[in-house]
Amino acid sequence: MSELLSGIRVLDLTNVLAGPYCCYQLAQQGSDVIKVEQPGSGDLARQLGADPALNAQLMGVSFLAQNAGKRSIELDLKSPEGKQAFLKLVGTADVLVENFRPGVMERLGLGHEHLLSLNPRLIYCAISGFGQTGPLAKNPAYDQIIQGLSGVMSVTGDADSSPMRVGYPVCDTIGGMTAAFAISSALVGRQRTGRGEVIDVSMLESMMGTMGWVVSNWLTAGIEPLPMGNQNTTAAPSGTFRTRKGLLNIAANKQEQFEILCGLIERPDLLHDPRFQKREARKQHRQALTEELEAALQAATAQQWALTLNAKGVPAGEVLTVPQALRHPQIQARKLTCTFPASPGRAPLSVVRSGFRLASGDPAPRTPPPTLGQDTEAILEELGYDADARSAFGATHPTLRPTGGPPAASSHDNNEREQ
Repeated sequence: MSELLSGIRVLDLTNVLAGPYCCYQLAQQGSDVIKVEQPGSGDLARQLGADPALNAQLMGVSFLAQNAGKRSIELDLKSPEGKQAFLKLVGTADVLVENFRPGVMERLGLGHEHLLSLNPRLIYCAISGFGQTGPLAKNPAYDQIIQGLSGVMSVTGDADSSPMRVGYPVCDTIGGMTAAFAISSALVGRQRTGRGEVIDVSMLESMMGTMGWVVSNWLTAGIEPLPMGNQNTTAAPSGTFRTRKGLLNIAANKQEQFEILCGLIERPDLLHDPRFQKREARKQHRQALTEELEAALQAATAQQWALTLNAKGVPAGEVLTVPQALRHPQIQARKLTCTFPASPGRAPLSVVRSGFRLASGDPAPRTPPPTLGQDTEAILEELGYDADARSAFGATHPTLRPTGGPPAASSHDNNEREQ
């Protein structure tokens, strides 16, 4: 397992997806991620997901997806006891990540200026929909709101279906990945300067930063990007095609790849058709070319064509469902998923790891996702609270008291949790 961030303590004050995903990446590199959660309810994602029974146990699928490898402490940041314990934690931390709405931490008396005065080496990362400044800074921000404002929906789908939402929370995920990169960079910089950093991550800007070609078509060429469905604007044939069984993506972006493709489908005549001889001509006549190719591709299945085309250097791949993708030999060979065995009160659990490997040890979570507050006692002890102090702390604080069942659903917003 990766130890690149071993010895780095991260305080995860985040909720739902962007922030938890960021801290999950750091946990997989060996950092000690302590999830600071609101007593009784915790991260809203604990109540989200496709399995109602898990939601009722505050272990919803949405929470399980990106919280393995973390510890959980329940702290009420509005109470004197909770705030005192939190400030002690800050003194031991290298990184703090929060995704409250801008201004919430300041109202709690826990703004970055105060925290860095206590711990000048702290790297403070705030993730929000729009960043800490600007006219939209205080607006609520869900993934779909960002998808629409970023322009990504305008280029997703085709002329009939666009604007279309991407089928998973891509903006939350990109925001979290951007934050993890910024934190890692700040940790390297701190080695040189000895000073902490304040990081302001905007999901909107993070998303637009990944839309390079689409944005550049407008900024540089003055061409407004349009939805093209499963076609690639830069080349043809480059898109999704029907076969005898299943859909096949083909990306014959080079002239030699197109020539090989025509030979493999036994249609060398296409090379002499003026509509298809050159790259720009093929783009102008992509619908006619698609019809010709799909007629020939009826000779075999998508799986068969993928093997044939790739063997000759023509990029191709089946269009799979999520279950099919997880079963694919490539994913299996790379061990993308990490499985925790069953334990008392817990079923076996598989989670997805980071998408890269390291020669020194692959990134992976070390422990399954924590139950709410399961590490409160241990962390308080680390902070110097003796048994009597912990007992007194629990007497006035719901953290350490057993509960009779799950709490009512929280009203926290994605990316804007406000305690």
